Amino acid sequence: MYVQPIYLDGCSLYFKPYLDLPRQTVKATKTGLRLDSNLVELTSLQRDRKVIDGWVNDAKAGELGAFEHLYRYFYKRVYALCLRMTANEALAEELMQEAFVMAWRKISQFHGDSQFGTWLYRLTSNLVISFFRTKKNQLLEGEDYDTLHSGHEAERLHLKRDLERAIAELPTRARMVLVLHDIEGYKHQEIAEKMAISEGACKAQLHRARALLKARFS
Repeated sequence: MYVQPIYLDGCSLYFKPYLDLPRQTVKATKTGLRLDSNLVELTSLQRDRKVIDGWVNDAKAGELGAFEHLYRYFYKRVYALCLRMTANEALAEELMQEAFVMAWRKISQFHGDSQFGTWLYRLTSNLVISFFRTKKNQLLEGEDYDTLHSGHEAERLHLKRDLERAIAELPTRARMVLVLHDIEGYKHQEIAEKMAISEGACKAQLHRARALLKARFS
């Protein structure tokens, strides 16, 4: 999967996909920890919050290289969130890139009250909601999903694909409420505030989304 570059203050950064990362290990810097040599897979550091905190600290100090590590680590989850909320691959990629540009510009506002990933996902969901509220764009027709693998894994992916497509076909507001509540774990009050609707309307949209999915798979 090729990831388009994002532009930070006039600099084009061509961030390669997560799976293309070299083997690296952790090295201390003045502001925290960062990747430097070729010894340990990035995948082995996924649960190491100290490494992520080090990247965040270095990025807050203005190091684009540290922010690139954050991008590579989180971009798949951010893209998945955008795709679920928009149901359109091209728009999801555009909003994902915009989310990271915004994260770079606002990273000084991250004070560690939550995990960086939580902060980033909230920023992203707010961005997507803002896009729909201000531009009121009609979604383009969605593109095909990736080719399935064989065997049991293919069956599991087939079911996942069917669910993702069913969610994508939900009415926009119902889909966004479902994603934020059932997938991202937001409470009705938070979603209502984000989307500028009442809690009652939020609950009604969630009920509508679930009913439509139930009817789809019954």
